[in-house]
Amino acid sequence: MTMAESNSVPRPDELETWYQLEDVRIDGDRIVYYGEPLIPEKRLHRELWPAFQDAGYELKLARRGEGGTALVAIPAETVGSQGIPWTNIALFAVTVLSTLFVGATGWYFVPFSEIAANPLAILEAWPFTAAVLGVLMTHEFGHYAMGRYHDVTVSLPYVIPFVFPFGTLGAIIKMKSRMPDRKALFDIGVAGPIAGLVATVVVTAIGLTLGPVELPARVVEQSQSAESIVFNNPPLMDLIAWVLGEQVVYNDPSLNPHPVIIGGWVGMFFTFLNLLPVGQLDGGHMVRAMVGRRQETIAALVPVALFTVAGYLYYVRDLGLNDSVGLWAFWGLFSLVIAYKGPADPADETPLGRPRLLVGMVTFAFGLLCFMLVPIQLVG
Repeated sequence: MTMAESNSVPRPDELETWYQLEDVRIDGDRIVYYGEPLIPEKRLHRELWPAFQDAGYELKLARRGEGGTALVAIPAETVGSQGIPWTNIALFAVTVLSTLFVGATGWYFVPFSEIAANPLAILEAWPFTAAVLGVLMTHEFGHYAMGRYHDVTVSLPYVIPFVFPFGTLGAIIKMKSRMPDRKALFDIGVAGPIAGLVATVVVTAIGLTLGPVELPARVVEQSQSAESIVFNNPPLMDLIAWVLGEQVVYNDPSLNPHPVIIGGWVGMFFTFLNLLPVGQLDGGHMVRAMVGRRQETIAALVPVALFTVAGYLYYVRDLGLNDSVGLWAFWGLFSLVIAYKGPADPADETPLGRPRLLVGMVTFAFGLLCFMLVPIQLVG
């Protein structure tokens, strides 16, 4: 390292206090500090992060080959700047195709033979794709916009393609820098559910006003002679239908709700799951910001509650694994795993004010309106 480089390397007083520094090396944009921490690693990052942030650097901990701990400082303006986000673009394009295909075959009942003869036939499902991806992307861009507002480096959304019933498993973003305080953590966490709920209500209202679609005769015959999958309505959907004076359930077996409504169903279901107060889920971030470290106690109750729901449906309601029992059991196991890592840990633990606490409670209340004891059920 040259003299000029040495003068440009940040050496805050906190570094000398909490870290036994042995060597400093510059590796491209990164500055690597080698040495041994004098306090536990989690506290070390908490003590040093504000000073490096003030100097314009994002600080990360890295394991050394011999088992020690190195500090890596990266200029804040380069964190997450990877040029064209090809991965995000590719995943979005594949998910558009997967939702078009699933929408066409599963919700618009276009025969596979027709799609094989003319692949453009899947475009008939564009309203379904627009509804599902519109809700999901609005949710994720709520997080993204609020992250940028608080100068927290976040990635663009990664959309996950899948197969039936929706053509996607949802979308995620990555936070690439530490959370400065509980206000930022709350704002970023709550922005997704609020934006997603607004989009969900709009999509549901549009789907209801479009009216039902008539099922082909072959589909009606198949549904009468075999088991079919039923997606039960969350209370919020019934409430929107009541306000608009529209139907969401039809007695005529040849009629189905418009596929656009499925976008609203997806938005409500994923909103409830995201608001579970555990780990890196939105609800975990929100509760961590609202109640501080007591969030860990609340998070420990989530797997217990979900396993209890699964057990109730299986033993009391006598439902099978395919009737949402397996769904809640899986989410119980999943929440148990992500609870171990916990939510983001803010540098500033200043408590939230009453307005944000009120917003949080109202958001969780809307999340409860999205809850369904039996979301998916086999009938027939």
